[in-house]
Amino acid sequence: MGHARRRIVRRGTRIAAIGGVLLGGLMVTQALASEPSGGRGSGDSSARAASRTAADLVSKLGTARTAGSWIADDGTPMVAVTDQAAADRVTAAGARPAMVHHSMDRLKSATAELSSAPRVAGTAWALDYAANEVVVRADRTVSASDWSRMTELARGIGAFVRMERVQGTFTTRLDGARPVFSTGGRCSAGFNVSDGRSEFVLTAGHCGPDGTLWFSDAEGRTSLGRTVASEFPGAGDFSLIRYENERDAPGENIVAIGDGRGVRITGSADPVVGERVFRSGSTTGLHDGVVTALNATVNYPEGAVTGLIETTVCAEAGDSGGPLFSEGVALGVTSGGSGDCRSGGTTFFQPVTKAMSDLGVRLVGQPETSEGSGGGPASSAPAPQGAAMAPGSAAPGAIQEVGTTGRFDGLLSWFTDSRNVLPGLLIAAGSLVALAATLRFRSAQEREAYRRTYSATWS
Repeated sequence: MGHARRRIVRRGTRIAAIGGVLLGGLMVTQALASEPSGGRGSGDSSARAASRTAADLVSKLGTARTAGSWIADDGTPMVAVTDQAAADRVTAAGARPAMVHHSMDRLKSATAELSSAPRVAGTAWALDYAANEVVVRADRTVSASDWSRMTELARGIGAFVRMERVQGTFTTRLDGARPVFSTGGRCSAGFNVSDGRSEFVLTAGHCGPDGTLWFSDAEGRTSLGRTVASEFPGAGDFSLIRYENERDAPGENIVAIGDGRGVRITGSADPVVGERVFRSGSTTGLHDGVVTALNATVNYPEGAVTGLIETTVCAEAGDSGGPLFSEGVALGVTSGGSGDCRSGGTTFFQPVTKAMSDLGVRLVGQPETSEGSGGGPASSAPAPQGAAMAPGSAAPGAIQEVGTTGRFDGLLSWFTDSRNVLPGLLIAAGSLVALAATLRFRSAQEREAYRRTYSATWS
């Protein structure tokens, strides 16, 4: 009877060991399969790769001889230059030069004069690289007298300052894409970030000052976390919400785009003028547009905010803080703008690299050496000359199913978590040792049984 029990125990141990090997192997293979195939550079669009050629030329030639760079409709990197020698160097490097009259130094001098003048809420300005102009826009709230005064100021600066009136009003979009709620209104979650110890939600700064309590439901029953750092107005529009319960932190970055689908974020970078980009928000869902300017200044009613991305993407109340991305690369979080998603409009975004650099965080799931920790653009091999993809053909990124809550889906999510590679290896290794030990023990028993049978036969 005892012998039978021992045999059952040994057989159960071997089955458990084999199961452990299979489980560990499954954890490793599924976790590796869920990793982006190209690492952080896999989401790097050819438009952004081509822009690095132009950015390098601008850096080498200097701001006294250049006036910005952008991507043409056919994907060619463009560089605005002020002399023929600079144009020849741009051509030799494989980019296309555009001869202009005003250097970047002159354009920035103009924006400095605009910033030093009395602030007028409802105005914004940015550099139009292709037109070699400073574009000043005023919404419908700007009075005739303020508009006249700003027009006189622009005329005194130079003819390259272009004045425009726009429909709607320049406001923040308080009220991604997951909705988050506070007593001040509804915003959208941007990206999940980490400082190496805790995880946070990166969103817009105007959504709430330090200490704001956030909930994941409109009724205020489920606490999400509290704002621990913010910037608005001033040199940015960003904030951090620390998860109240670390178990609620998702440990990854998948942007919801509706219909139970999401886009996996694989890195962060600065956007490119002319690049097609996508925004997701809790009010209007997924929309796309084009980057029209960088380092824009917007005079919101609450104050001026500098260093923003200007785009043709639409947004509405409640979309604030939602993510801006392209080809799976994080670019910014929604700040504000004018218009809506029925008639169109202009929307401004806080660059995500600047926000993460100032806050000392990086995208969750990215190594400490990723561009998110340093605020620089994503790195990858440069695109071959002549192989640039037109910016308009860009896509949001790799789309996958999200938002399921069943037990099977939770188990699948756990299996595909990239953090399970090491535990999977340990489980497989331990199971192999246990299996080898049981097999060795069985072999020893079989040899002993053979010796007894042999001795009994010959005796």
